[in-house]
Amino acid sequence: MPFWYQPTRWWIWILSPFSWLFFVIASSRRFLYKKGLLSSSKNKLPVIVVGNISVGGNGKTPFVIWLCEWLIKQGYRPGIISRGYGGKSKVYPLLLGKTTSGKEAGDEPVMIFKRLGIPVVVDPVRSRAAAYLSEHDLVDIIVTDDGLQHYALQRDLEIVVVDGKRRFGNQHVMPMGPLREPLSRLK
Repeated sequence: MPFWYQPTRWWIWILSPFSWLFFVIASSRRFLYKKGLLSSSKNKLPVIVVGNISVGGNGKTPFVIWLCEWLIKQGYRPGIISRGYGGKSKVYPLLLGKTTSGKEAGDEPVMIFKRLGIPVVVDPVRSRAAAYLSEHDLVDIIVTDDGLQHYALQRDLEIVVVDGKRRFGNQHVMPMGPLREPLSRLK
């Protein structure tokens, strides 16, 4: 929405009840996971989540590629998990191979696999994808492409990617603005 990246206009306040509701739901979800009232799984391997707090392309995937290349240079064996946005597989978890199509796994996971040649597992349930990588001893560190708001998988490190040009737009939560969570989430 272009108006997210412009000075706030008076009519945007019509959306404030919906933004407030979105904020309450997102904050409640995070609180329930944090307090253990909703279950989350801990993988035996370190998990790095690369995500963002705003909608739209922020450069997460190029950063994930760079991060994995850097980890490989440091002597690690990283693997990537993704929910596979845009893909529909007959079976999950799906370990990508040379013949895996974007229709099965989503375009970004296929592109990452072709670029890096490391294990990439797609599953709408990220904890299941992470478990697959660790159970099959394919990697020694897991990187998740997107998933900052996916609290069902515990993480050891969060990296938030921010669009250097658009930043946080008008700094409002959806639908008034581009934020999935308030800026306070960055703490």
